[in-house]
Amino acid sequence: MLSKAQLKLIKSLEQKKYRKESGLFVAEGGKTVGDLIACGLQCELIIATKEWKACHTLATRTPITEVSEDDMKRASFLRTPQGILALFRHPREEQNNEHPTRTLCLALDGVQDPGNMGTIIRIADWFGIEHIYCSVGCVDAYSPKTVQATMGAIGRVKIHYTNLPALIESLKGKAPVYGTFLDGENIYNCELQPHGLIVMGNEGNGISRECEEKITERLFIPNYPVGRATSESLNVSTATAIICSEFRRRVK
Repeated sequence: MLSKAQLKLIKSLEQKKYRKESGLFVAEGGKTVGDLIACGLQCELIIATKEWKACHTLATRTPITEVSEDDMKRASFLRTPQGILALFRHPREEQNNEHPTRTLCLALDGVQDPGNMGTIIRIADWFGIEHIYCSVGCVDAYSPKTVQATMGAIGRVKIHYTNLPALIESLKGKAPVYGTFLDGENIYNCELQPHGLIVMGNEGNGISRECEEKITERLFIPNYPVGRATSESLNVSTATAIICSEFRRRVK
């Protein structure tokens, strides 16, 4: 049975303030919950319906509290609840600016949409990118909508919130910093390195001027055929997928 205190705690985690105060975030669905447990994230609470428990198993030491369908609907942030919901502790954030000097990392400059953020985390996971550096103006990666969009990838990709211009400045002479611009060099023609930082900008405004002036490698994703009238730009998560794919195609 779901207590009033448990329900209140779960619903409070829709707000960043309470996620930060409690150190907890919400995950829903068997795939996402199972992946986060397998990644070693500390699980504080699991609730599931009788119907879900009858059809699924979950490898966890955390007791599963059985709740009614109505209680699950009250607790869930989804239009169609998936029968299981869990609370996890935020992974400890290690602030290490040396990662881009050794491996390929992503940086997000003011990404605002939870769906885009979650998709980008999932893309990073797919292409073996283990660190994403987010500007302080980015959406919270641990909001319920973002976590849902990651499909468990947030347990494998480390998220760092940082002063992004300062991070880029600290990489000067140590690692290339890539960014996408309409006046950049065709990504399919330019040289790409196996390490460095790929900066992706805000959905409407792109990369901020403060970060742009520090970027060392300007990239461009060409449309096809060149010169044809086309859309003004690509969605930031779509552009991220294209860029990561090209890096991995050529740089192992």
